[in-house]
Amino acid sequence: MNIKPLAGYVLVEPVPKETKTASGIVLPDSADEKPQEGKILAIGDSIFDEGHEIKCPVKVGDKVVYKKWGGNEIKVEGKELLLIKFEDLMAQVKK
Repeated sequence: MNIKPLAGYVLVEPVPKETKTASGIVLPDSADEKPQEGKILAIGDSIFDEGHEIKCPVKVGDKVVYKKWGGNEIKVEGKELLLIKFEDLMAQVKK
């Protein structure tokens, strides 16, 4: 992939939401919510705020939780991806 986020941004591939509940009920598309979890594909450089360096809090390959309406959607090679600011990342999902 030839996309490198600019300083302060990460490129995330959203994890698809489950279409079935644990009991096997198939959920309709209308019940589908925007995903809030994804995998980091690329990271931008650190940013500087009032002379302090703010480094990216995650690395490529990490799974993260981000703000529900955070990020800008882009389409690359047929995939829908998100460019998200460092500050819109809320948690790292541990394995």
